[in-house]
Amino acid sequence: MCAVVSDFEQERLIESLEVFKIQGRDKYGRQILRVIGKFFPARILNVDVVKKYLEEKIFPSLEKRPFSVLYIHTNVEAAENFPGISALKSIYNAIPVDVKNNLETVYFLHTGIQVRLYFATFGCLIFTGGLYGKLKYVNRLSYLWDHVRRNEVEMPDFVYHHDEELDHRRMMDCGLESDHPRVCDAPWVESPVAMYSMRSIP
Repeated sequence: MCAVVSDFEQERLIESLEVFKIQGRDKYGRQILRVIGKFFPARILNVDVVKKYLEEKIFPSLEKRPFSVLYIHTNVEAAENFPGISALKSIYNAIPVDVKNNLETVYFLHTGIQVRLYFATFGCLIFTGGLYGKLKYVNRLSYLWDHVRRNEVEMPDFVYHHDEELDHRRMMDCGLESDHPRVCDAPWVESPVAMYSMRSIP
């Protein structure tokens, strides 16, 4: 059985992993909330802790002007990083009205066909108030840089590596080939240190 992680420790983990970070602007001058899905330790985080962190550390900076969200879905694993439908809906419902109104676009980077089908099925149930219509799926970094100021947003190394892999394995880009690391010739032994290592932040 896993040891219980205190609320304070959970908040420190969110902070240290930089799961949520306001950084840079898009080409329209809107500030960006960058969210790295791979760094979200869903198995040990309490949804109330996440909501409290966002309420205290993130939302106050987003209440007064339009902004965009850059969600990086690269290498996300459902068992490790996905909090579940009810948790997503709870977090979304806790977003203040002013913040929801200021959200212009959600850039969704490196989404496979399974994720798109999932949101086509459940997106309208999770995200109300028109948010689902603000999603913009972005397959490649080169397309993202058409909308986001490249030099203002830090991108983990594994995002660049995945993008290069897509260039060499076109079937992955169509969702016809698995991009799970264990299928794509990666080592079977995975280190939790490597998973959350801040080495991947350039």
